[in-house]
Amino acid sequence: MTETAELPLTPTPTAPRGNVDWTALHNYAALRGQLRISFGPRCNIACWFCHNEGDVPPPLTRRDRSQQPRARSLCPEHYVTIITALMAAGLKRVYYTGGEPLASPLARPVLEQLPASGPDSSYTLITNGTRIRTHQDWLSRTPLDKVKISLHYFSDESFRAVANTRIGIAAVLDGIEAAREIFERVELNCLLLKDNAHEIRSILDFALERRLPVQFIELVGTDFNEARASSAIPADDTVAYLRTLTDDEHTEIAGVGQGRRVFRIDGIEVDVIHRNLGRHHVGQCGTCPLRPKCVEGFWALRVDHGGGLQPCLLREDLRLDLKPLLDDPARLAKCVAGHITAFTEGTL
Repeated sequence: MTETAELPLTPTPTAPRGNVDWTALHNYAALRGQLRISFGPRCNIACWFCHNEGDVPPPLTRRDRSQQPRARSLCPEHYVTIITALMAAGLKRVYYTGGEPLASPLARPVLEQLPASGPDSSYTLITNGTRIRTHQDWLSRTPLDKVKISLHYFSDESFRAVANTRIGIAAVLDGIEAAREIFERVELNCLLLKDNAHEIRSILDFALERRLPVQFIELVGTDFNEARASSAIPADDTVAYLRTLTDDEHTEIAGVGQGRRVFRIDGIEVDVIHRNLGRHHVGQCGTCPLRPKCVEGFWALRVDHGGGLQPCLLREDLRLDLKPLLDDPARLAKCVAGHITAFTEGTL
């Protein structure tokens, strides 16, 4: 991203000397911080707001072939090593992303090799839903606990406007049904945009009729979507409408990321990621040149297909190279713990 180009790159990791301080990693996990595993940038649609977990997103590459995402360095066994090591170190909430994860040849071998999640851990697949029916058979045999499907559209017209695709909305809706057939927990998420503002209530009705939890999210601006920043809409109207449906509302500010307003309608959870509830910044954020544009704070560790781990979507220079650590999972976990400690203390 342009703002980070002149910042120094993180050096090759070295194992911390002496005893490793695991406090920051464990605190991050206790506050429900996410470990987001990207299988790569490949996607069968091209949503204009895509940030591709900090890499060059598909719509930008389609417009300008000179702008390409990182080359893939990891194989399925590498992914399993990283995930297993970091979960053993204390990280519990693992999310599988892309691009579109089901468009990647890595998805099946990784997801099928995962160790079972424990009672206090979970695996979540985040997908656009269009390929679930195709992959339904093998997905049913994975230890995934949850599938979270993006539903930022509710017609062919809005799907085309948001995702620049010829695929029809029926493929997404069928994917939701396919997920419901094999997984106990299926959730929806929807970004609040001018493109879909006229469909928000229809999306909510769809979720409630099927008793699916749904999350409405205010758009986070990045370099990749700043040309259409005016398309974002605030959550205020959605919050006001939800208050006409229920008085069961509370606010959660877990300590990572943005706070959320949580509503329960006939027992179904509907939450709204609302930027005016604040965000969780840590020591590294204190002098960060990008803090004025940061609305999320520290809430996710992102592992990309190039073998890097990044604690901040806006700061590629803080990316830790995991490749030299793949032969020693214990050292990998220690280096990640040290990286998180340095990030939270502002010494990276």
